[in-house]
Amino acid sequence: MANLLTAIRLLITVPVAFAFAWPELIAPVLLFVLILIAIFSDYFDGIVARRTNAASATGQLFDHTTDFLFVTLSLAGAAYANQATALLPVLIAVAFAQYVLDSYFLYRDKKLRMSFLGRWNGIFYFVPLVMISLSRFDLLGGLAPLLADAALYLTYALVISTIASIVDRAIAPLRSPPVQDSQTC
Repeated sequence: MANLLTAIRLLITVPVAFAFAWPELIAPVLLFVLILIAIFSDYFDGIVARRTNAASATGQLFDHTTDFLFVTLSLAGAAYANQATALLPVLIAVAFAQYVLDSYFLYRDKKLRMSFLGRWNGIFYFVPLVMISLSRFDLLGGLAPLLADAALYLTYALVISTIASIVDRAIAPLRSPPVQDSQTC
């Protein structure tokens, strides 16, 4: 059931990304609903996995990879429409690659090693998507441009926090060295 919730988010990733890139593609209310589905599926998939004793390293990787694809492609679509900085999706890709590579290869864990800043960045990457989708509602009138501008500025702030997360993860081995393979010692 948990993987089904994650799969729903994965299935809506490309349509949502295209909707951000081309605002006329789908109605703003539908885009907003799809983002809410993504957020709720992300929130509940882990809860369902833990309550049904189905939590696994593979499920965690599926969930985090789906989150990565959803926010990165959606923010890239928003950047295409000049509603987000194009630097943010690039940095998210770098941060995610670093997260996976150092978890599995540097630390040789059998699951992903989360960081405090990386976790919060992952949550906040959804916020500009919500703000941009809401800014497309006709009902907001004069508030819509302010919301769109705030979303754009938030993407710049997320660039800074993502760079900080990348640097933090890069220097983490200096604070706690990775586990050494007994065959290489």
